[in-house]
Amino acid sequence: MEKHIPVLLKETIENLNINPSGIYVDMTLGGGGHSEAILERLTEGELIGFDQDEYAIQQATARLSKYSNFFAINDNFINAKYRLEDLDIEQVDGIVFDLGVSSFQFDLPERGFSYRFDHKLDMRMNQSQDLTAEYIVNHYSFDQLVQIFFEYGEEKFARIIAKNIILKREENPIMTTFDLVDVIKGALPQKILHKKGHPAKKVFQALRIAVNNELHILEESLSNAIEVLKPGGRLAVITFHSLEDRICKNLFRKLSVIDIPKGLAIIPTEKPSIKLINRKVITAKDTELEDNNKSRSAKLRVIEKN
Repeated sequence: MEKHIPVLLKETIENLNINPSGIYVDMTLGGGGHSEAILERLTEGELIGFDQDEYAIQQATARLSKYSNFFAINDNFINAKYRLEDLDIEQVDGIVFDLGVSSFQFDLPERGFSYRFDHKLDMRMNQSQDLTAEYIVNHYSFDQLVQIFFEYGEEKFARIIAKNIILKREENPIMTTFDLVDVIKGALPQKILHKKGHPAKKVFQALRIAVNNELHILEESLSNAIEVLKPGGRLAVITFHSLEDRICKNLFRKLSVIDIPKGLAIIPTEKPSIKLINRKVITAKDTELEDNNKSRSAKLRVIEKN
């Protein structure tokens, strides 16, 4: 299994402007890399880490066991606001979201996230939920599959791939990652198959997003996170594909301005709820790209609560 390497770590920590006595939340605990870097800078402060993946909780808890001011919560970050209220925490100094799938999730064949290993299609981050990629592939309608592949994977061959899936599953269920890869390859033109990159990447991304309802959860969770920030508190979000980044960019842009109707001669008396710390998205430097290819698609956006 590959070692977990946190993406954009230096940039994230610098932009969080950490208060050593503050309360911080890692919404995506994963391997614990960002959490550890925050904890190293805390004295009287504390950090709460969320992850819906029990395996991630186990891994991060072991890694961070020397810190008495660390608390792990096994739950989806959409529930973070309410779980913090249960701990009598109304406001926090900083929050980080790292929306990439953890390395160990891809590297464990039985999790069914990766087209590199042949295993049962799964892709659940929360192993206790019922919906799996295998169920979607074998039970969703043609139109539903097309919508998932096109919207979540931005796959321009969504219709022919969905058609091939329907035809294949009428013969035998599509049960494993390699079963699905074969169907995808069979649907694509040779010129696409010969291009750099795996031909199943977009469909696998789309299925993962659909299984875990990632985009709908993200939008609501970002709004909740901003609510619980103290004035002056900062929120850092690392995204890995355009759909996630678009949600962040649109929400942050909306909340960072006061909407005054055009031509209305008034001076605003209120200020926006947030300000943008970086107007231009932060990406990995060449040195990080050399050490960690997974950082190539990463984008960091940071805001501060007014």
